[in-house]
Amino acid sequence: MLKSDLYLASASPRRRELLRQIGVNFSLLTVEVDETPAANEVPSDYVERLARSKACAGWLKSRSQERLPVLGADTTVVLNGQIMGKPSGRSEAIAMLQRLSGNEHSVYSAVALAYQDRVESRVVSSRVSFCVLSLEECEEYWSTGEPVDKAGSYAIQGYAAVFVSKIEGSYSSVVGLPLMETATLLKDFEVPIWDRNIV
Repeated sequence: MLKSDLYLASASPRRRELLRQIGVNFSLLTVEVDETPAANEVPSDYVERLARSKACAGWLKSRSQERLPVLGADTTVVLNGQIMGKPSGRSEAIAMLQRLSGNEHSVYSAVALAYQDRVESRVVSSRVSFCVLSLEECEEYWSTGEPVDKAGSYAIQGYAAVFVSKIEGSYSSVVGLPLMETATLLKDFEVPIWDRNIV
């Protein structure tokens, strides 16, 4: 078994896949962070705060294990300045999708790395345009189960790809982890990428 070079403080399968895509050998850490936006908190500050909080929480949790850099990340969907988190249920998910229908929205992703007394972070903003969705399409999409734990109630890398008419910015950031910025941080912390043994 390969020795890990990094801890990932995230339960997201998408982030695991993206890290493997660039050949990073990592282990998982589960952390609990309150994701409630602060009063008047702008989206870029919100995602950066959460990414840094997750990385720092992971670093504290790693004290009983091998000390490695910890990566935290967060992604949110924003329409007309309003943060759209994960839906509480079917009705909220369908309402979110109907608001995104035929509109352009922003997706903010932040990535942070913590090691010893150092924490660095990056924030990326992308623009995504949706085609017009019928109520039936929104209901059918909900029935796939995909929107349940997704910010904005959709996954661009999944079935919702058919809703996207245009994207400006980083595709990987919209999925959940901006890979160029992540790779830059990893290099700064001397965490290797492009390990050809990673599957």
